[in-house]
Amino acid sequence: MTEVSGAEQNRFLTGDNATRTDVNQAWEQDNQAWWDWYVSLADNQDGEVTLQELPPTPAIAEPDDATLMAELAEPYPLTDDDVAFFQENAFIKLKNVLSPGATVRLRRELVRMLTAEFDSDLDGGISDRFLSMDMMWTTDPIIRAYVLSPRIAKICADLLKVPRLRLYHDNILSKEPACGRTPWHFDDHHFPLASHDVVTAWIPAQAIPLVMGPLAFAAGMDTYKLIEGVDFNKFDTSYDRTVADIFRQSGVRVDESPFEIGEVSFHHNLSFHTAARNRTTQSRIVLANTFYADGARVLDQPTMVSGDWLKFIPGAEPGGLAESDMNPVVWPPEAGFGDPQ
Repeated sequence: MTEVSGAEQNRFLTGDNATRTDVNQAWEQDNQAWWDWYVSLADNQDGEVTLQELPPTPAIAEPDDATLMAELAEPYPLTDDDVAFFQENAFIKLKNVLSPGATVRLRRELVRMLTAEFDSDLDGGISDRFLSMDMMWTTDPIIRAYVLSPRIAKICADLLKVPRLRLYHDNILSKEPACGRTPWHFDDHHFPLASHDVVTAWIPAQAIPLVMGPLAFAAGMDTYKLIEGVDFNKFDTSYDRTVADIFRQSGVRVDESPFEIGEVSFHHNLSFHTAARNRTTQSRIVLANTFYADGARVLDQPTMVSGDWLKFIPGAEPGGLAESDMNPVVWPPEAGFGDPQ
């Protein structure tokens, strides 16, 4: 899809003074509606879509609760070179962050939740949509364990080089068969945080071959500066196309490599990233958890691109501390890792 219709504009946008580049009004719908709008801004000019059938999820023994908790608490062997790579490139992909068994169990849990929420089977039951659920760590003890994992939290704190880290939110993301591209963007545009000490752990719940549309990163902590003069357009795909053209003309290196099972990526809020269409018959399911340095404040003027941000920092005010019961300190772990609320 290359253009958003007038009816869709009315569905997604409110306010008499809405213009193509003004995003200063608040988002007034839920986060699924936000994703429905946001993926409409991606440039998809790839013609007829033929879906490839992939083998089913491998039959791998899943860890029991105690084994899973132990794995999610065990430190990951992050190196100084890993930290340096992240600091230079604004992203890193790390293998074996999860075991195959923990990955398969995560997929089973996420499929169960998505199937119940959207009242349909995945892996072909829903077509051409980007499904989203969030804040599930507050109600589900197994998802809570993955979201508050000390193993993952310490990786994030070490990559950012900060001593204390809070959770912004979890996000279950399922790119359904035939769903188009995710537009080029960086998360500084999305999170209403007056800080650059923000990182997202993007945890695939299966291996992601190229045909499924893995997350792809434009290398370079300063690459976003190439885009600073480009106005965001909330009605059509022009922003996505312009960013792609600038990166091509500037020779920006893009990492679009597949993800092995258990591999996790970590991207800074200044990292520009995208993802291709899911050209398979399987849902591409991911748990994305975003964290920020303790002490960060909310922007003075959050915008519609931040979505329903008060759901994630309830009670916070523009300019105030980004701190609530929904934003626990995850590193160092303070209490109750893996315990249900």
